[in-house]
Amino acid sequence: MTLLGSNGAGKSTTLKTISGLVRARQGDVCLEGESIARLPAHQIARRGVVHVPEGRRVLRGLTVKENLELGAFTLKDNALRRQRLEEVYALFPILHERRHQDGSLLSGGQQQMLAMGRALMHGPSVMLLDEPSMGLAPKLVTEIMRIIKRLNEAGTTILLVEQNARLALRLAHYAYVIENGEIRMQGDAAAMREDAAVVKAYLGLGD
Repeated sequence: MTLLGSNGAGKSTTLKTISGLVRARQGDVCLEGESIARLPAHQIARRGVVHVPEGRRVLRGLTVKENLELGAFTLKDNALRRQRLEEVYALFPILHERRHQDGSLLSGGQQQMLAMGRALMHGPSVMLLDEPSMGLAPKLVTEIMRIIKRLNEAGTTILLVEQNARLALRLAHYAYVIENGEIRMQGDAAAMREDAAVVKAYLGLGD
């Protein structure tokens, strides 16, 4: 699913509310039929909801490998931790090549891969992705989106916030458009992408 809207519409706040970084003032957040709206962020993460925030938030002074291992902080099974690390390296080979390098010295695209890899170390059932293409060259954007699609096809639910609305609508199955914190439109992403009036009125894109 993708969540679209202009700057300030409430997209990032929605993700922060789902992940417990912001407390919901009203309404509810449910995971598999159970309310998680009043749980602290770390308990929500333990239930498989992992947030990859805007700006990547790579930790300076820690190597790529150490940044990744922080994503598995809840794991007590060392064998499973090693298995997930190898899976992340297989998905992002550049991270294996740079595993001993300070994560903050990676390029923007590599830091995005690191942020996603760190989230995958947790073994999430739901990933909240906030602007994964921000500041990346087109070739890297294509690669990141290919990996997101692959993760979804492997069974991970994705909620994607993305300024590149056309790209998001090509990737997603379902889309929500919000304005001032309220849902203005929702529906099949492919149908929404083909509706010129919707694209122009709600997504601020030309013909």
